[in-house]
Amino acid sequence: MAHCKECHGEHAEGQPNWRMQGPDGRYPPPPLDGSGHAWHHTNAVLLDVIKHGSPGGLGNMPGWQDKLSDQEITAVIDWFKSLWPQQAYEVWYQIELESHRQ
Repeated sequence: MAHCKECHGEHAEGQPNWRMQGPDGRYPPPPLDGSGHAWHHTNAVLLDVIKHGSPGGLGNMPGWQDKLSDQEITAVIDWFKSLWPQQAYEVWYQIELESHRQ
């Protein structure tokens, strides 16, 4: 929470209009509570985004590789996955399993 809440909100609710590009062409921080798109991504993708920042410069997510270890980043991912509704988690789990089969 110490690192995420400033942008993603006190309850991981994200910013209003997170699906719309801002005037700078970048997307605001999405919710992490299961109502956004984080559950569409595998652990590897989530770790990479947190570690290196927004892919393709499409968002304002900074890279945290200099402040958080991989273990801390994994703990952050586990924390926000704990906020997801059961259905979102179940779909994510299938995506995660499929990624390991490829």
